[in-house]
Amino acid sequence: DFRKAMSQAGTSQFQEVIRQELEYSMKVELDKILATAPSNELEHTKKDLEGFKKLFHRFLQEKGPSVDWEKIQKPPEDSVQPYEKIKARGLPDNIASVLNKLVVVKLNGGLGTSMGCKGPKSLIGVRNENTFLDLTVQQIEHLNKSYNTDVPLVLMNSFNTDEDTKKILQKYSLSRVKIYTFNQSRYPRINKETLLPIAKDVSYSGENTECWYPPGHGDIYASFYNSGLLDNLIAEGKEYIFVSNIDNLGATVDLYILNHLMNPPNGKRCEFVMEVTNKTRADVKGGTLTQYENKLRLVEIAQVPKAHVDEFKSVSKFKIFNTNNLWIALSAIKRLQEKNAIDMEIIVNPKTLDGGLNVIQLETAVGAAIKSFENSLGINVPRSRFLPVKTTSDLLLVMSNLYSLNAGSLTMSEKREFPTVPLVKLGSSFTKVQDYLRRFESIPDMLELDHLTVSGDVTFGKNVSLKGTVIIIANHGDRIDIPAGAVLENKIVSGNLRILDH
Repeated sequence: DFRKAMSQAGTSQFQEVIRQELEYSMKVELDKILATAPSNELEHTKKDLEGFKKLFHRFLQEKGPSVDWEKIQKPPEDSVQPYEKIKARGLPDNIASVLNKLVVVKLNGGLGTSMGCKGPKSLIGVRNENTFLDLTVQQIEHLNKSYNTDVPLVLMNSFNTDEDTKKILQKYSLSRVKIYTFNQSRYPRINKETLLPIAKDVSYSGENTECWYPPGHGDIYASFYNSGLLDNLIAEGKEYIFVSNIDNLGATVDLYILNHLMNPPNGKRCEFVMEVTNKTRADVKGGTLTQYENKLRLVEIAQVPKAHVDEFKSVSKFKIFNTNNLWIALSAIKRLQEKNAIDMEIIVNPKTLDGGLNVIQLETAVGAAIKSFENSLGINVPRSRFLPVKTTSDLLLVMSNLYSLNAGSLTMSEKREFPTVPLVKLGSSFTKVQDYLRRFESIPDMLELDHLTVSGDVTFGKNVSLKGTVIIIANHGDRIDIPAGAVLENKIVSGNLRILDH
């Protein structure tokens, strides 16, 4: 035992020496990069690299999955409240004064590359030529007009989206919404083998674009604070932010949740509310809320030990997942940020660059900070508050007659007999938005659709109607044209079907 203990001590000492050497090498490289910063970017770059250094230090300290599976418990009954209970309290007469304490924050760091688009994802057209950003502005403008309030919109951009977003913001100059932006940090990607930055200087254009990355939405706390915007909003009397992904079209301001925050039934305000919703088979990888060491904690699939991944995905054991719609007290962000007390697990995201180089980027997730806040709460909201558009399959749903658009908000059509969304799987010929749009002369009627799978070279004529389960498969070399006005109900279409123009 003595020998074993000695060898373990030796191993941990050795590991400690390696860690210190890696940190020192990293510091040297970051100092070299900082030395290339022009004077007008020096302060900003310094803050970014300091933040990265802290994250890298923690990355070297952590070993293996960051949760002890045995300690994971179901959240206590009262820590995840049903939305119906929150709504049943009704609204006070002074809802306008409550709304005036709110700021809407949209996470706008992502590009539309996965859907074949250049530039910010928020500028993709999703409904009647309206982009994600248009719909967001329309929603808040409608609120401000209806209640005579001043709810501002804040966009957290990344260095990838900032310039294009700012150009487009001019078109809203006459709208009744104050719009602010701040940039999340810019961190260096590191070589998977050497654990050193691949960037040699601060530039991030041309061939250097691949050297840098925005470090996930968990960066919101530090970058919001560093931008000075957090203090300005607190000085204006704002108290809560409602944070959500800009591509979640269900994430609109909910007055009942806001009222619950501002006028809590027990008199004790929550500093952090996470909207969760019931899992379906499509959401098994979503992060879930658990009780861990007497605190509410978000557990992501990446933190789960391999032996327990299937259990984590189980819809019966973990019934809810995080929608990333979050309500957070501004004063709490300020307090925790100043104490350096926001604790979020590190997500190690491996990437292979175009030239074949393997890199890793260290990220954090905004919801993971829930355990650092006091009196946190989960609210189990209807599925309609989670309507993300990640793929053209999602885009088809929100463009269709399943939804109607009113003041920037999408609501499920009353003509649909059941409130669940059809399962849609479009094949690789539809991945890019421009290819997808070319394949539909008009968006089919989908009110009675349950399931649609399309694979291969398929096009849809005008006024097609899809009902029940429809599967359309064009094998390699074949092409299927669904004729105008066709009604497909519980049909499997395969082979070759060309509609010739006569």
